[in-house]
Amino acid sequence: MRSWKFWVGVLVSVVFLRVALRGLDLERFWQTLQEANYWWIVPGVLVYFGAVLVRTWRWHYMLRHIKPIPTMRLFPVVVIGYMGNNVYPVRAGEVLRSYVLRRKEGVAMSASLTTAILERVFDGLVMLLFVFVTLPFAPLPPAYQQMVMVFSGLFGLALLVFFVIAARPERIRRLYSWGVNRVLPEALRPQVHHLFDHIIEGLQSLRSPREMALIFLTSTLIWLTETTKYWFVMHAFPMDVPFSVLMLMTAVVNLFTTIPSSPGYVGTFDAPGIAVLKQFNVGHAVATGYTLVLHVALWLPITLLGAWYMLRESISWKDIERATQAGESLENQSLEHQLPECPPPEIQLPEGEVGEAERKPGVSS
Repeated sequence: MRSWKFWVGVLVSVVFLRVALRGLDLERFWQTLQEANYWWIVPGVLVYFGAVLVRTWRWHYMLRHIKPIPTMRLFPVVVIGYMGNNVYPVRAGEVLRSYVLRRKEGVAMSASLTTAILERVFDGLVMLLFVFVTLPFAPLPPAYQQMVMVFSGLFGLALLVFFVIAARPERIRRLYSWGVNRVLPEALRPQVHHLFDHIIEGLQSLRSPREMALIFLTSTLIWLTETTKYWFVMHAFPMDVPFSVLMLMTAVVNLFTTIPSSPGYVGTFDAPGIAVLKQFNVGHAVATGYTLVLHVALWLPITLLGAWYMLRESISWKDIERATQAGESLENQSLEHQLPECPPPEIQLPEGEVGEAERKPGVSS
């Protein structure tokens, strides 16, 4: 039976789709799809995978404090995570890639999941940068300006909290221990303390201004590259808007996909994208056709590749279900206790590079 969170996501998607498709001329919409030059999708997909590769390098850079892992060995893990985000709600792909990383490399899930969350914070900040940089050239519809301000506060607050934890780990640990020791039973305290230790481990990149700057610059490159895909796909349709408008569209749709919705970001991607294009005199039918095709071009190739990698790594759908359940109950239990025991990593690691979970048998993160 589906959880209530799934049905809430479906309801959100229905509301956004209703907003996106209200007043659409279906005949002109189908004509737009029939006349589109779909060959432009090919270079767009290639550029998109380039962005995924840069994203993989960024994760490699953030993980190196925990364990140095070559970028190309991480690439399948990142792609599997994308697939998980595309076919399951509540961004279960972030938990899934942390599970796969633990399975392959022995890295504690709580540490790698913290880096994944930190990635999303940097992505959100870059999206906000895109909005504010392009606003003088591409004003945002008023209804969306208020949402952008809300996102600004949320991402700014998240980064501030992470920064404080990374900058003052001992002080935060003492404060955290004081609360845990008064609230939790003694039997649970060691597990929770180790979980917090791994979270601090995942935030090591924030302790260096140079590393923070490099992560932010890499995040900017990732999203400029992804916007280039938007530009390529645009040429498949009878529309021509400046690159700054596509930057604004990239930012707005990706900010709105943080809102819980049905799997694949149905509606939360499409409605704001169509609204931005209509603001710049793109017809409703063309804007809808372009956004729909772009959405499929972003969703389908990475999902198929992720499924192939999943089969290659012998990951079952039951494993994904368990990872999803783990992501939905983080507040109650340690991740490692909710997922099946992992087989030994396929690659033998030199002494001293074994993951935290393997160095400390019986200790959960």
